[in-house]
Amino acid sequence: MTDIHPTALVLFSGGQDSTTCLAYALKRYRRVETLGFNYGQRHHIEMQARKQVLARLPEVLPQWRERLGPDHVLDLAVLGQVSETSLTREMAFQVSESGLPNTFVPARNLLFLTLAGALAYRRDLSALVTGVCETDFSGYPDCRDDTMKAMQLALSLGMDRRILIDTPLMWIDKAETWALAHDLGGDALVQLIVEHSHTCYVGDREHRREWGYGCGTCPACDLRAQGWQRWRT
Repeated sequence: MTDIHPTALVLFSGGQDSTTCLAYALKRYRRVETLGFNYGQRHHIEMQARKQVLARLPEVLPQWRERLGPDHVLDLAVLGQVSETSLTREMAFQVSESGLPNTFVPARNLLFLTLAGALAYRRDLSALVTGVCETDFSGYPDCRDDTMKAMQLALSLGMDRRILIDTPLMWIDKAETWALAHDLGGDALVQLIVEHSHTCYVGDREHRREWGYGCGTCPACDLRAQGWQRWRT
């Protein structure tokens, strides 16, 4: 880390990836705040999960307790209103005519990063940490490295301030994400992710599996389960 970016805002959904990114940010940056978005997501339970993770993370990583600052939540209901996707509507998960899975919410990450940049500007935070990646990105074009570089340039120009978009998961898969979590916080962090984070697209908190709670069949559960198995073997 350089002194140019001593502070960070983590885009924090309460899922496996963003929880790992939060632990990463707490190790890397001197002051860290978090941001969540309520956009009418079908798996709205993640809004409760993120509260649990934020409450318990300082117990798992007490050495960085003083670095964790305020949490922020923005209401983006308008995104759900304009998105006919399986993340914002009751519909089956499938690949659309465009070739993208219908879990793709158009412009979601672009809007998230724009608003995160505005909040970071107001809070005097110089980096945005997000869990997007090209390895397990399900074909989402707004998770690509090129997209992140373009957004970093646009935000830095538009804010007239250098803003870093830090993507620690960009080139790793789910097995390596589990491994990174273990490297950052040991078994305690892994167990926190298993018990309290939420990734399942249908919001299933009834079925407890070895890798956490979820339906076990949606695309998010499938990626998480496969990653767990590869990491554990």
